[in-house]
Amino acid sequence: MPQDLVPVTQSLGDIYAEAQCDEQRKRYQHLIERFESIYGAKPDFIARSPGRVNIIGEHIDYAGFPVFPMAVDRDCLIAVSASTSDTKVRICNIDEEKYPAREFDYSKECIVEIDASIHEWTNYFKSGYKGMLERLELDKDPVGMNCLMDGSVPSGGGISSSAAFVCTAAMATMKANKKSLGKSDIVQIAIESERYVGVNSGGMDQTASVMSQAGSATFIEFEPEFRTIPVKFPSTQPAVSFVVANTMVTADKVVSAPYCYNLRVVETSVGAMLLAKELGLLDKRPQTFKQVMDIYFAGQDEPKFASETEQWIHRLNKMLCLVEKHIVKREGYTELEMSEAVGLPADEFASRFLSKFPVSAELFQLYTRAIHVFSESLRVVRFRDICESTRSTASNAEEIFTRLGDLMNQSQKSCRENFNCSCLELDELTEISRAAGAYGSRLTGAGWGGCTVSLVPEDKVESFISRVSEDYFRKKQPGITAEQLSNVIFASRPSSGAYFYTF
Repeated sequence: MPQDLVPVTQSLGDIYAEAQCDEQRKRYQHLIERFESIYGAKPDFIARSPGRVNIIGEHIDYAGFPVFPMAVDRDCLIAVSASTSDTKVRICNIDEEKYPAREFDYSKECIVEIDASIHEWTNYFKSGYKGMLERLELDKDPVGMNCLMDGSVPSGGGISSSAAFVCTAAMATMKANKKSLGKSDIVQIAIESERYVGVNSGGMDQTASVMSQAGSATFIEFEPEFRTIPVKFPSTQPAVSFVVANTMVTADKVVSAPYCYNLRVVETSVGAMLLAKELGLLDKRPQTFKQVMDIYFAGQDEPKFASETEQWIHRLNKMLCLVEKHIVKREGYTELEMSEAVGLPADEFASRFLSKFPVSAELFQLYTRAIHVFSESLRVVRFRDICESTRSTASNAEEIFTRLGDLMNQSQKSCRENFNCSCLELDELTEISRAAGAYGSRLTGAGWGGCTVSLVPEDKVESFISRVSEDYFRKKQPGITAEQLSNVIFASRPSSGAYFYTF
């Protein structure tokens, strides 16, 4: 099978760590049996796509800069059987009380209606379904689909349950219609598809979900071309481990998008145009901060660099200086001030930046958002460099943990102060995590709730989870059970990406 195609397996050992296989085997069997009880026959296949935790590099993917996520072993499963008797899609959920069964039919005019103003769980399935069918351009009507979903990625937890769902839906629609696209194509379809539910996604979540490799994080570059590079963590003794903890504050991107996520996309886009104007680069039409940087340095004489990392560090530090010089209104810009600053008439500015996705703000913080983007990108580059260039020895584990952890802590500080995407609970949980033995702890995902990720030596994971459970979770919910705790705080290895399971 070509490497770029989503792999198909009959062995759960190809997807999960050996220690997880027995538990996952029971889960898959329950899904198959429940599917058969609903639809009267076994599914044809199960599509699987995982959630992800971003180790470092928050809110910079849509600005064009590389990020550093890893897939987790929490995932979205959709069992599917195809039907040639009609074009209806029937979708149920293992948790039928929380997520009631739905049914919709294919439409030649629009494929399927999606009302982004209604918070409906199947909108994410419809998005992946619609996006995939638009891409496939079938010469006949699509097949009908019977579907049953089981998701273990916490909803609204900041580890990308929505992207995992959209990716799995797109994959399921593709395979049900007997088509094959490469992973890169599926990623792009999923990125564009999630916008049907009103979220202007940057691409990291979908890429990590589909393309991750077991045992590695993924350095993802978006510009000037899309590429993924698996990066292994240093082989320290004790080993590097990451613990994900959910604040239990749900971050609903669709509901909060106008004043949170979508607003940040606008602020970074306008900031890029303003910086390009001040640097005399508007004729090149850069759309992101990364494009501004690349165009600017294409016309500069640079010193010879010993490595790509050195060049990244030089350029990003220079861009931080240019932001300080050229984005002058530290208190923020009104809509009118932004349009004047970039040299566009007010109506043209609004049409270009404020009409596609809902946005709500009185002042737009272009300066602090730019500072975050360039400094966070610098932290990603340095984090990767430590992983790839640091030789682990018996005596330097402490130094490696400290260096990586410091970058994560700096990231949390910038997310809180420059990007304003943290919240009181995230601040509290990261502080508790550091006190419990984490070398670094930061929010992961969009923020405004959701999860933290903490760097913890493997031999300290158990005691770390115990202390954080006592100091945060049992204080928030005194009656929380052991099973509930296992769903809100857990260690995860770098997991495999998307798979099809057949039997």
